[in-house]
Order: sequence, then structure tokens, then C-alpha cells
Amino acid sequence: MRPNSERIGLMAAPLRVVAQRFTLLLFAGASVTLLVLARAGYPPLERVRTAVLDIAAPVLEVAAHPVAAVTDTVGDLAALSNVYSENLRLREEVERLRNWQAQARLLAQENAAFRGLLRAQPEPGMTYVTGRVIGDSGGPFVRAVLLNAGTVDGIHPGVAAVTGDGLVGRVVDAGRRSSRVLLLTDLNSRVPVVVESSRYRAILSGDNTDSLKLAFLPAPSAVTIGDRIVTSGHGGLFPAGLPVGVVTEVTADAAVVTPHVEFRRLEYVRILLFDFPRLDADEAEAPAAGAGAAGREGG
Repeated sequence: MRPNSERIGLMAAPLRVVAQRFTLLLFAGASVTLLVLARAGYPPLERVRTAVLDIAAPVLEVAAHPVAAVTDTVGDLAALSNVYSENLRLREEVERLRNWQAQARLLAQENAAFRGLLRAQPEPGMTYVTGRVIGDSGGPFVRAVLLNAGTVDGIHPGVAAVTGDGLVGRVVDAGRRSSRVLLLTDLNSRVPVVVESSRYRAILSGDNTDSLKLAFLPAPSAVTIGDRIVTSGHGGLFPAGLPVGVVTEVTADAAVVTPHVEFRRLEYVRILLFDFPRLDADEAEAPAAGAGAAGREGG
């Protein structure tokens, strides 16, 4: 015969199952009711929720401090690791730059010695004015930018505009406080350049795309992919040696040059005030008169 406690347990088992199911249904119904009341904006429920949030907010804030501290610590460790790797990279780069600096100093000394032996005339003086791009007049037919510097800063039409990457274009209009720079990629842009390695001359032109065309080459073999293009200095508008771009494609009659400058990201532009020597009218007439007198004497 079973004990009384066991008989009572067996009798209570169905009641326990019914109670559990009823409790589950009660919680489900209460949850649905709370969701419906919350959707409807029931005022008492809103006040209860606000009170619960007011009570829970300080607790959550206190509980969030350790999590934030751990997160900050992990971030600091990751940043420290990045700083260490960046430090190693910068050390290697500084070492390479020191080698280049030593070679540059040696070349500068040799250049000065050769100039002294040849009695070469020095390049004209050059200064620059930095202007910020305040407008973009670019479009399907015009590639130009507007700067916040003008004639009061010494800028005049024809001077070159550059960035740290290379040549941008030339100034075509100059007001007192503003100036407009025609970009290299404009259809009307023409720049005399040379191939840096072979010293072949050519004309660099834009076509309103992101690439440049190198035309009037003496032969298709005068340029190869990877050659750097720099300004030649002919015409007196641009100083010689300004970096322009790299040859990325060669065809039968021209070559495609990718410019160093990213024209879509221009913010600040330097205007080079280049004092190119020009003959005055009197100086130009003097040699002509001398040549005429020598011709008469010879006759």
C-alpha cells in the first residue's frame, strides 16, 4: 500500500499541469494586453513604464560603466597595437628618406659645381599664393574651379596652379578677390611637356575626361607605359619640371596620361608666381638694328 504523501503527489500532478498551463496562458494574455495598451498609448501604462525607466536608468548607468571601461580598454589595446605597427612603418620610411636625402644633397652639390663650370644662368625666382577652392564651375563642357585669391594677392591670368601632387592647370581669369583656374582636363587646356626619361617634347591636352592625351610625339616609341610626364617650361607660362602624370596607355598616334592630381578632391591650390624673363620692345629692336647695320657693312 502506497504512503499518503505519494498518493497526494499523484493526485496533485494533474492539478500542477493545469496550473502551469493556466499560468502560461495568463502571462501570454498579459503580454498581449500590455502590447495592445502600449500601442494605444494607455496613460496608466505609460506612467508605469516611465516610472520603471526612471528607476532602471541609474541602475543601467552604473552597470554600463564596467562595460564601457572594458570596451575602452580593448579599444586602447587595439590602438596601441596599431601605433606600434605604424611606428615601425614610419621608422622604415624615415630610414629610406634619409638615404634619399643624402643622395639629394650629393646631387645638389654636383649640380651646383656643374653650373659653376658651365656658368649657367639660374632659374627665375618663384613664389606662390595659396587659395581655397570656393566653387566648381565644372560641367559637361567646362572643367574649372574658383579660388578665393585674386589680383590683390599678385595673381594674374596665365600663371600655373599646383598642389603637392602636381600641376592642376592655369589661371584664366583674375578678379580682385577671386580667380578661375582652368583644369588640365578641360578641352581647351594645352600644356607643353616633356617625357622625363627620354626628354622628348609633346603637347598635353585635355578632353573633358579624367585622362589626358599626349600628342605631337616624334614617334610612338618615344614614350612607354610608366613614363613620368613633366612640364617643359617652353612658352614661359609654367616652370620646367612640374610633375603632371604617368603614361598608362600608348596608341599609334597618341598616349594616355593619368594625372597625379585628383581633381574631384581639390580643396587648396597653390598659384605659382613665376617671373619668366621676357624681352622688352627696345631690347627686341636692338639686336635687329645691329643685324641690319652688320648686313650693310658686309654689303
